Parts: sequence; structure tokens; C-alpha cells
Amino acid sequence: MPSISAVIITLNEEKNIERCILSLQRVADEIVVVDSYSEDMTADICSRMGVKFYLHPFEGYREQKNYAMSLASNDWILSLDADEALSEEMEESILKEKSSMEHDGYLFNRLNRYCGTWIKHSNWYPDRKLRLFRRDMGEWKGINPHDHFVLNSGSHSKRLKGDILHFALDTYEEHIEKANNFSSIAAREYYLRGKKTNPASMIIRMVWRFVKAFFLKRGFMDGYNGFVISSLSAYTSFLKYLKLRQLYLEENGRLNRNNIDVSIAGVKKDNIKETEKS
Repeated sequence: MPSISAVIITLNEEKNIERCILSLQRVADEIVVVDSYSEDMTADICSRMGVKFYLHPFEGYREQKNYAMSLASNDWILSLDADEALSEEMEESILKEKSSMEHDGYLFNRLNRYCGTWIKHSNWYPDRKLRLFRRDMGEWKGINPHDHFVLNSGSHSKRLKGDILHFALDTYEEHIEKANNFSSIAAREYYLRGKKTNPASMIIRMVWRFVKAFFLKRGFMDGYNGFVISSLSAYTSFLKYLKLRQLYLEENGRLNRNNIDVSIAGVKKDNIKETEKS
């Protein structure tokens, strides 16, 4: 029977990490936690629960997860975020599959808990994630902060029954803060990749995000929270492209100043040469 290494990355996750670890104990042969120097009780809880605990500076979500995977002892990796846990049905599905492991990766549905309710629609369910896989069959990719594991071409995957339970956000204020933080990370990633935008595109993307989440993905069936999620999803999209545009405006401002400096230096240099000739 193949052995499984469960891998978690953390930063100040004292309210979530114990629940996450407990849900993994039946299915994982080892649990590896890579922490980005938490200032709360995360390290103490992990020590008490007997997991393998490492410290590593945070360089990005996909980078951190690839590093954490490199510390695992087994070929099979089960990756969870600290604010996630396996449902009992998912635990049973993994244990059943563990006897054979005939596929290269396994997909899980993720069920999100948001401000006291489980979200069954919007863009948030089934929110399918590849979280159990052979380490040599792919790597973490994607645009931070939306990383995902990508299997190599020709690999085979299967969806397992059950859910990852994601204890996403407890308050609307947390969601707004997360939207601001994640939009900054995404804007920087897009900027480094040379992706651009314009005001018309920003508006179209924002409206489309709301229409897709609230109407096409039936966010209205999640009631008031479905409306909030759809609205803040559109808002996050707007913020991301607004910040991306701001980065280019700042870049152009620097380039203009540099050009002025260069031309002034050139004039001075030419003047010196002319003086020397005379």
C-alpha cells in the first residue's frame, strides 16, 4: 500500500491548524508543516501534535508549496491549506483508494464555509481541486495567489467522493481585507508577466464576474451571502486590474524621469566635448 505525505503551509493559523491535522491523521503516513515564522501558537500546536515542522521564508504560494513538497518522504502528496479539513466521506474515499492508487492524481470538491453558512453555489462550489497526486507527475503552478497543482501531459486523474471543508472567512471585513491583499499579489504577478489592461476591460471584467457568479453559477440560491460573494468577487477583479494599471502608470512615470535625466547628462557630456574641441 502506498504511503502518503500530507503537506500544509502555515502563517498564524492557530485557530485552524489543529482541525486540519486531525482530519489527516487517519489517511496520512506523515504530516509536514512549513511555517512562514508565525507569531501566534501555530508552532506550539504543531509540536504538540507530533508533525514534522519546518520554518521557511514565504516567497509566494506556489513556491512555498513546491518547497514543502520537497521535504516530504513519500511519493504520494496530499496537500491541504491550514484552514481546510477533510470531510469524513473524503477520508473514507482516500482510505479506499489508497489500497491501489491507480491514477496519477485525485480531484476533490471543496465546500466553503462563509460567514456562518456553507456555500453551495456561486463560483465557490464544487470549486474542484487536485490535492492528492504523485510528486513526480507535476508541480505547483498558476498565478499567485491562485496556485494549483498541474499534472504532466498524459497523466490520469479521478474525482473522489466527499469534500474538502474550507473554513474560508468568518466576517465580511475579513473578506474585504483578503480582496485587497490578494488583488495586490495578483496585480504584481500580472505585471511581472507583462499582462496589461485598460479602463473598458476593467469594467467588462468586473460586470462579467458578478453576472457569472450570481446568475450563471446561481449565487442567488445562497441568499444574501451569495450576493455578497458575487459582489466582492467583482470588486476583487476590479481592484486587481486597477492596481495592475497603477503599476504601469508608475513605471511610465519612472521611465519619463529617467529619460529626462539621460538627456540632461547627454547635453552636459556634449557640452564638455565641444569645450574640449574649442
